[in-house]
Amino acid sequence: MNFSGQSLSPLWKKVQAGERLNLEDGRALFASPDLLGVGWMADQVRKKRHGRRATFVFNRQINPTNICVLSCKFCDYATKEGKPNAYILSEKDILDRLSPELREVHIVGGLYAKWSFDDYLNVLRVVRRAYPKIQIKAYTAVEIDYFARKERISITEVLQELKDAGLVCLPGGGAEVFSERVRKTLFPFKIGWAKWSEVHRTAHGLGIRSNSTLLYGHIETLEERLDHMLKLRALQDETGGFLSFIPLAFQPGTTGIVSRQASAIDDLKTIAVSRLMLDNFDHIKSYWVTVGEETCSLALRFGADDVDGTILEERIMHAALAQTPVGMARERLLRIIREAGCLPVERDALYNELRVYEPAEFPEVPAGAGV
Repeated sequence: MNFSGQSLSPLWKKVQAGERLNLEDGRALFASPDLLGVGWMADQVRKKRHGRRATFVFNRQINPTNICVLSCKFCDYATKEGKPNAYILSEKDILDRLSPELREVHIVGGLYAKWSFDDYLNVLRVVRRAYPKIQIKAYTAVEIDYFARKERISITEVLQELKDAGLVCLPGGGAEVFSERVRKTLFPFKIGWAKWSEVHRTAHGLGIRSNSTLLYGHIETLEERLDHMLKLRALQDETGGFLSFIPLAFQPGTTGIVSRQASAIDDLKTIAVSRLMLDNFDHIKSYWVTVGEETCSLALRFGADDVDGTILEERIMHAALAQTPVGMARERLLRIIREAGCLPVERDALYNELRVYEPAEFPEVPAGAGV
């Protein structure tokens, strides 16, 4: 690769030598005008780890209620009881949204004061009882901390009860960006890095894997994005419990925080920098819901190796007026992956390979076979 400018060559030498990039290196990556150079570096790292493979999951997102005790400035999803848009899903509502073909159900929602922890546990029990083969990914660190405080029990007890009810892993939501400046401005009543990391560290200690996120494209600085990544990298060094890192492009909606969403260039560079900085993370996800189908596909050549899943009904980002489809058919995900020149691989919630989709002219390859 002939980089434009001199800043990327020494960074590429460090990557090739297996040396860890530091904060200054991250600054240089974001500052570089050579988007294709940064993307090429990230793509080489992805290829070394995953070859041609890019994964997706046949999943469904369930948001049991949008009634929430918090009032975060960046959130267009949450509401208060009695408002016209408030809802609570019944057991039948939840089961009507599921089918035996699903590999994963992703459950997150509001903090509803009238629900006990047992009500939240019951959502998992209902799913597990009706569909024991669907893996359950449920409740952010914000929700888990809320359960612990509401019931006056430890985070360990909360997580153990969730695990007993069928939980297999945690989503990464609620992280936003680990900046006290941003937290105090946009979500002062929400947990920050100390509590978020405590929840995930505890989960990892109990054998519960988890995911991690970054909400970018609002008032955070590039320095704060990098600090966020470095905090996650250090925790992954400590526990090894994270499955993936998922940069989430902020959806401005009606919040008035910013006038427009982050550009596709910013999306791609953030994905690429994530792959290069987070050298101890196996999976970097391009979340099609927030970046759109085209950018999601491009991101698979900028360091990402996963596109999430079918989801079928996503309420949180679409409440903030996300322009992407509410759900994605499996065939469209296959197209997104193939257009990037990658080999689609269906996975489960824990990133175990279930099926490899060869192009139509080739037979299906058993999961785990070399490519």
